[in-house]
Amino acid sequence: MASVSVPRKRRVHGMLKLYYGLNEEGKTVDQAESLDPCDINGPHFDPEVYLNKLRRECSLGELMDQESCMVKQIRSLDSDMQTLVYENYNKFISATDTIRKMKNDFKKMEDEMDCLTTNMAAITVFSARISGTLQDQHAQITKLSGVHTLLRKLQFLFELPARLNKCLELQAYAQAVTSHRRARCVLQQYSHMPSFRGIQDDCHAIMDKLAQELRQKFRDGGSSAKDLSECVELLLQLDEPAEELCDKFLTHARSLSATPTAGTDILEFIDRGCNEFVSSLCLVIASYQELFVNRPQESNLAYKNIPQMAVGKLHAFVDSLAARYFSLVERRIQEEKSVGDNSLLVRALDRFHRRLQAVAKLLPGSAVPSQGTEIVVRAARERVKQYLAALQSFYLDSLTDVRQALAAPRLPELLSSLSASILNQIKTVLASVHLFTAKDITFSNKPYFKGEFCSQGVRESLVVNFIKFVCQSSRQFCESAVDRGGSTPPALLLLLSRLCLDYETSTISYILTLTDEQFLVQHHSPVTAVTALCGEAREAAQKLLNHYVKVQGLIISQMLRKSVETRDWVNTIEPRNVRAVMKRVVEDTTSIDVQVGLLYEEGVRKAHSSDSSKRTFSVYSSSRQQSRYTPSYTPSAPMDTNLMSNIHKLFSERIDIFSPVEFNKVSVLTGIIKISLKTFLECVRLRTFGRYGLQQIQVDCHYLQMYLWRFVSDENLVHFLLDEIVGSTAHRCLDPAPMEQSVIEVICERG
Repeated sequence: MASVSVPRKRRVHGMLKLYYGLNEEGKTVDQAESLDPCDINGPHFDPEVYLNKLRRECSLGELMDQESCMVKQIRSLDSDMQTLVYENYNKFISATDTIRKMKNDFKKMEDEMDCLTTNMAAITVFSARISGTLQDQHAQITKLSGVHTLLRKLQFLFELPARLNKCLELQAYAQAVTSHRRARCVLQQYSHMPSFRGIQDDCHAIMDKLAQELRQKFRDGGSSAKDLSECVELLLQLDEPAEELCDKFLTHARSLSATPTAGTDILEFIDRGCNEFVSSLCLVIASYQELFVNRPQESNLAYKNIPQMAVGKLHAFVDSLAARYFSLVERRIQEEKSVGDNSLLVRALDRFHRRLQAVAKLLPGSAVPSQGTEIVVRAARERVKQYLAALQSFYLDSLTDVRQALAAPRLPELLSSLSASILNQIKTVLASVHLFTAKDITFSNKPYFKGEFCSQGVRESLVVNFIKFVCQSSRQFCESAVDRGGSTPPALLLLLSRLCLDYETSTISYILTLTDEQFLVQHHSPVTAVTALCGEAREAAQKLLNHYVKVQGLIISQMLRKSVETRDWVNTIEPRNVRAVMKRVVEDTTSIDVQVGLLYEEGVRKAHSSDSSKRTFSVYSSSRQQSRYTPSYTPSAPMDTNLMSNIHKLFSERIDIFSPVEFNKVSVLTGIIKISLKTFLECVRLRTFGRYGLQQIQVDCHYLQMYLWRFVSDENLVHFLLDEIVGSTAHRCLDPAPMEQSVIEVICERG
C-alpha cells in the first residue's frame, strides 16, 4: 500500500503545483501561454470567452463530452484536496504543539540565562577581591613553592645511596637504575661541591656493584630470555659498551638455543626442533632487536652505529646456529630410509618450512629460510631417489619370484602378474611422492615444487629412470652367453622380452601420461620423449628375444654336437632306428613352440607343399647328382660334382643364421632351428663316415625333416640345411652307399 500511495501523492502534488503555476522549487513559472484567456489552467482564464469559443467550435455532442470530462476533473481535484488535507492533518497538529512547546522552553531558558549572568557578575567581584588581597604575598608564595621543590630534590639526593642499597638488597635492579639516572645529571652538575661529591661517589660505588651483579647474572647462564633481556637493558642504561654487550648476549643466547635430540620419528624430531630451538631462536632475535636494533638512540649513549653493528652480529650468530641445527636436521632426514609412509616425512618438512618463516619475518634478509627451503628440496630429491631404488628393488625381487615360479603353462599368468604388480607399485610411489605437491603444504607453492620437482624430479629422475632401469637390467641378461646363458632360464628371457614389448606398445605411454596429469607437469626444461623410451624398450625386447633364440639354439646344438662327436661313424652298425637325440631335438622344439606360443602370436608362414613330410634327400646337396655312383664313374666325376655344387651355392639364396627375429612364434622357431641345423652341419664336416654312418645320417635327417618343417616360416630352409648335412656326410664318407628311400621311411615311421 505504501508503494502505491507514494506515486499517487507525487501525482497529486504535481497537479497542485501545475494548478498554481509552481516549479519544483515552489517558485512561480512565467509561461508564455498563461496570458491566453481560454487556458483553463492559466491565471488569465475568462469563463465567458472560453464558453463562447466552445459554442462556436464544438458540436452538441462534443460540448456534452467536454462537460463530462470537466465534471470528472473537478471531482478528482476535490478528492485529491481532501486526501492531501487528511494526510497532513497530523503534521499540522504536531507542528502546532511543537511551536507551543518551544515558546515555553525559550521562556525558561531566558530565566536561566539571567540567573547565570547574575552569578558570573558575583564571581567576578569575589575574584577581584581575592586578587587584591593576595597580590602582595604572591611572589613570596612562589618562592616558597620553589624552595619546597628544591628541598624535596635535595632530600631525594641525600636519600639516594640508601635507596640504591635497598634496591640492591631486594634485587630491584630496574628501580635502582631508574633512580640513579634521575639524579645522575644533577650530581654531575654539582660535583664540585663536597656534599654532592660524596653522594656521587657513594652512588658510583653502589652502581658499580649493581653492574657487577648484572654481569655475573649474565654469565651464570641460568636466566631466562626475559631476565637476560632485562640485564642487557639495564647495562645499556649504565653506559656499558654496546658491542661487548652484543657479544655477551649472543654468547649466552647460544647456550639457551639448544639443538634438539633425536626423537622416535622424524615428525617428533622436527616438533622438538621447532618448539625448543626455533622458538628460542625467534625469542632471542626479538629480544636482541628490541635491545640493540630497534632501541631509540639517546644522546648520552653516543653510539650512532649500534643498529648496523648489532644487525651484522645477529646475522652471523643466527647463521652459525642455524647451520648447526640444519646439519642435525639433514642427518636425521637421511636416516629416513623407509618408504612405506611418506606422509610423516612430508608433514615434518612442511612443519619445518612453516616455522622457519617466522625467522624470515623477524629477521628480513636472513639466509635461514632459503637454506631451510634448500633442505626441503634436497630431502624431496633424496626421497625420489629412494623411491627409485625401491622400485628397482621391487622389480628385481619380482623377477626372482617369477624365476622361481617359471612353468610353461603359467607364463601368461606370470607376465600379467608381473606387469600389474610393477604398475601398481609405480602408482603407489607416485601417490606417495604427490604429497610433496599437496595444496596444504606450505612449500608446495615454491617454484621448484611447481616446476622442476614435477618434471625433472618425478618424471625424469623417478619414472623415466625406472623405465630405463627395467630396459637396462633386462638387457644385462644378454651381455654374456657364457655367464648369463647358463644361469638365466630361457623362459625368463622370453617373458622379459614380451614385457619390454608391452611397455613399448602401451605401458610407457600410459605411465608418462598418468604422471603428467597427476603432477601437472609443464615441460619448461628438456625431458625424455615417449618415442625415445619406447624405442629403448623395443630394442631391449629385440635383444632379449634374439638372445632367447640363441640360448635355445645352443642348447639343442649342444645335444647335436655331443651326439656327433661321441660316435664312431666309420665302424658303426647298420641303422635300424632313429637315434634318441633326434627324438629329443623334436620334443624340445615342440616344447619351445608351445612356450613361445603362450606369449607371442603365430606369425606368417609361406605356403607348404603337399609332400613336405615325404621329401627325400640325395647323398649330395643341391646339384650333387647320383652320377657319382653310376657305372660310368670316372676319377674326374667327384671333381665335376664338387665344382657344380660350389657353382650352385654361388647362385643360391644366402641363409643368415643369427639374423634378428621378429616378434612372433614362427620367426623365433625358425631362428632356433637354423642355429641347430647349422651346428649339426658344421659338426658333420669335422668327421669321417663309413657306409652305415652315412645311412644313419640319412635316417636322422629324414626324421628331422618330417617334423621340423611345420615350425619354420619357409620349409625350403629346413630342406636346404638337411640336404647340406646329408651331402656333406656323403662327401666325407669312405664308402658312400646310400640307403633306399623306402627303407628310410619305414625306419622313421617305426621310430
